[in-house]
Amino acid sequence: MQYTAGIGRTAAALATALAAAALMTGCTPTGDGDVGAGGPSTPTASSRPAEPTATGGDKGGTTSSGASGGSTGGASPSASPSGGATKKPCTVDDIKVSEGHQADVRPPGTGTGAAIVSVTNASASPCKVYGYPTVAAAGNGSPEKNKPLATTHTGPDAADVVLAPGARAWTKLTFVQVQGEADGYCTSGATPDSYPTVVIGVLGAGKHQIAMDDGVFAFCDGKVTVTAWSSVKPS
Repeated sequence: MQYTAGIGRTAAALATALAAAALMTGCTPTGDGDVGAGGPSTPTASSRPAEPTATGGDKGGTTSSGASGGSTGGASPSASPSGGATKKPCTVDDIKVSEGHQADVRPPGTGTGAAIVSVTNASASPCKVYGYPTVAAAGNGSPEKNKPLATTHTGPDAADVVLAPGARAWTKLTFVQVQGEADGYCTSGATPDSYPTVVIGVLGAGKHQIAMDDGVFAFCDGKVTVTAWSSVKPS
């Protein structure tokens, strides 16, 4: 009986030890368990960018990121193709060229000195004028019967001027001035020229015979200096 009791005590002790070992195994965290348990409660370096840092990244991308910047630029009106690029050049039937009007600012003398000429879009849709006009002296006959003047360009470089229906562009013609009274004289010694009309050539839009709104075109040496067509009226 004592032997049996000893075995029972031994078995009980062994069972207690095994139970304790099992308890320790189930409750004591392992190294892997520590990492897994810490993951949800403590943000790691890889989880933090998903919060405020990610928002900051988006804002930075619109100003400095190549991909984001390109997308933003494409949507910006300033980066889209300009309307001027699609506007057709004015044709001879689209425009009306004004009479010449003596400019307020002109060389001293008794001839024309300088004249302002405008072109108006008389059509129902936008079109553009560009470059510099050509100028030829003419009588009252056909525009083809004229005397081209030696032309010099001056002022800002030529640029397309898009004209809405009814809008105007201007050019200024500056002549070599006639001096003196009566028939006058030219400083060069040449005889002054006097024409009732001139022919203005508009690139792509034909040639237009015009007169002065007061008097005639009087100048020397068969020369004229012209500005490019502009949306700003010269003085």
